[in-house]
Amino acid sequence: MLYLAQVKKNIISGDIELELLARQKSEHIWKVSESKFIPLNQEKSLNEGLLVLAELDDNAQIIKIKEAKKWILSLVTEYLSNNSITPEFVQKEQERVEKWRQEIALTSQDLTRRSLEIETHREQLQELEENLMREKEKLASKIKEVQQEEEDDLN
Repeated sequence: MLYLAQVKKNIISGDIELELLARQKSEHIWKVSESKFIPLNQEKSLNEGLLVLAELDDNAQIIKIKEAKKWILSLVTEYLSNNSITPEFVQKEQERVEKWRQEIALTSQDLTRRSLEIETHREQLQELEENLMREKEKLASKIKEVQQEEEDDLN
């Protein structure tokens, strides 16, 4: 796991340690962690106060350490410089998302209304078709009756 850490000197023992400040959860997601100290035995050359990126194994043993300067500067460039993400930009994006959400809700309501209208029209057409079939059967029955009466009258 990757951690942002600061090099510290233990005031009691005088040993150099890493204070783990934040842990990477995914590529762009970090979680601030409660202070935890890891002994730093192999790297005596690191100055106290230096921010580093420390890769630890599952047993909290240090695998690799590198200075965090380039990483921090890339964050500043990407997220905090003049033309990047600002609170105003975030606010505008939230407003835009809310507008889209409202438009989608209205479109969904309109589609639901249209669907109900189509279903109502379909039921009405089906009812008309059934009525026409009954009328057709009645007319066919009347025609047979009239034809039968005519035959009877001729005989």
